[in-house]
Amino acid sequence: MAAAGLAASKLTFGEAGKLTAGEVVERIKKNNGIPWISTGFRDYFHLGGPDTVVHGIGTSFGGNLDVLQRSLKQGLNMVIVHEPTLYSDADVVDWVASDPLYKYKLDWANKNNVAVWRIHDNWHAHKPDGIQTGWDKAIGWNQYKMDGQGRHWKLPPTTLSELAKYVAKTLSTRSLRMIGDPNLPVTIVARGGHPFTANAEALPDADCILVSETREYDSFEYVRDTVLLGDKKGAIFMSHQAGEDEGMRYFAEWSQPFLPEVPVKFVPTGDQFWTV
Repeated sequence: MAAAGLAASKLTFGEAGKLTAGEVVERIKKNNGIPWISTGFRDYFHLGGPDTVVHGIGTSFGGNLDVLQRSLKQGLNMVIVHEPTLYSDADVVDWVASDPLYKYKLDWANKNNVAVWRIHDNWHAHKPDGIQTGWDKAIGWNQYKMDGQGRHWKLPPTTLSELAKYVAKTLSTRSLRMIGDPNLPVTIVARGGHPFTANAEALPDADCILVSETREYDSFEYVRDTVLLGDKKGAIFMSHQAGEDEGMRYFAEWSQPFLPEVPVKFVPTGDQFWTV
């Protein structure tokens, strides 16, 4: 199976004196402050390549076509994303090689000289975690941290309903789902995680857990059973995007100083779900 970074996509070769996508990546590696993790399958080019001449850089949670097109409209032909571009975690193109959508996306990127590079493992490994840092800045709870790590907060007294409204408004998301009594008093909030174990461990010490990108069949059901048995607990489940988009806003802020030749702008993926 071939990863997208190795796919036969046309490269635009660098011009003398022009910043290339490969040079952008090298500066990111130099400034990230950790030994670069190169053993994974995520942090590579997934469209285009290192010789692409860069006129501007867009950063975003996801590499969907809407993000890429909005980036290009702003003159940002290198897009740095946190999550996949071609529909699987490793962006394995064998699975979509004959799909018209994949072919369109690849042809569009080649035609428009767009390079897409992903930073996932190394942005989480950044000290502090780059995604968590951006989310912390957005949610505005740094003064309420209990453990110094941004996983527990002691907030002014509120209710589960009011907390959910705050999160929805602050993160500009329509995709929240709640479990628990809307009038549940909430003071201690804990950030859960992707795996069930992280959420089961966080719930006992908090009035409410706040979680993005977790499975319904374990974490959701665990909280439902907890509430059914009479525990005064609640949970707010966010979309994956709502939990991580702001981390790529921070990436733009963080990287602009060492990429002065071109603009670096955050292009939000945004909550593209809607409900009836």
